[in-house]
Amino acid sequence: MNIYVGNISKDVTDEELQALFSEYGNVRSLKIIRDLFSGESKGFGFIEMPGQAEAQKAISELNTRELKGKKLVVNEARPKSDRRGGRGGGKRGGGKRGW
Repeated sequence: MNIYVGNISKDVTDEELQALFSEYGNVRSLKIIRDLFSGESKGFGFIEMPGQAEAQKAISELNTRELKGKKLVVNEARPKSDRRGGRGGGKRGGGKRGW
């Protein structure tokens, strides 16, 4: 199961998050999303746990758990096509360019 983790403190490391989720079962992969240029955490990430029951237990027990002064938001990640918002395909600016 793919799990979304939000409201992560900027100073939480991949290793700390891995250790936290490993208490509930096997963690197949983990990625804290970081700014491409600065490398600073954007405050959210994704964890993949192969066991459904383990993943559900991690979600229920870690949602709102405080880590480094911030309460985590933990839930099942939605597929990209189900997410609201994001980048639209429309034009920006709307005016003609003088090239």
